[in-house]
Amino acid sequence: MTEHSAMPRRRLARLRLAAVAVAAAMLAVLAGVYGIDRLRGNPDGAACAGAVKTAGRIAPLARGEVAALTMSRRAFRVPDLAFKDAEGRTQTLGNWRGRTVLLNLWATWCVPCRKEMPALDALEADLGGPNFEVVAVNIDTRDPGKPLAFLKEVGVTHLAYYSDPSAKAFQDLKLAGKAFGMPTTLIVDRSGCEIGEMAGPADWASPDGLKLVSAALADDNSNLTR
Repeated sequence: MTEHSAMPRRRLARLRLAAVAVAAAMLAVLAGVYGIDRLRGNPDGAACAGAVKTAGRIAPLARGEVAALTMSRRAFRVPDLAFKDAEGRTQTLGNWRGRTVLLNLWATWCVPCRKEMPALDALEADLGGPNFEVVAVNIDTRDPGKPLAFLKEVGVTHLAYYSDPSAKAFQDLKLAGKAFGMPTTLIVDRSGCEIGEMAGPADWASPDGLKLVSAALADDNSNLTR
């Protein structure tokens, strides 16, 4: 082998080592932010085992208007997303521990989201209470008055108003592999673990939706005594 033919190989080897180093550094950063278990898709498996069992038990109810709901088959603790309430105070999803939550991310520029809001409002009116809440988070990044005007226009009165003008909550879910479009909806159990997820709208106030969410709520509550 001549000196000239060896040089490209040495250069290629150095480039490969540099690529490996960059990949390792990125993995370390992501692991520090999200936890290595989340990168493996199995965070806090023992703590989230109840959510997976609930998902399996209610899976036959994911039909009709809510047939697009994907039930959780692996333990996944939902990131502790941050957003603002109507008074501008910072809230995190962790504040709802001990309650079952239907988390919904929506925006006024998303036509399916707008159509879905009355159904979410009706779901909250029917099932909302000490053990359950529809937490609908608006992620409009401009004109903060627009989503409030829209909700008033369509007669939404039961949903509490939450917003994230940075849209970071959506990005956090996307990085975790849980947000593929708008609207994005997750059913989250009392421990903050995913029961099911949906990309796209649904009629959550339909008989199919009410039956499924009621079953999730009842099963989640019964996990306390199992």
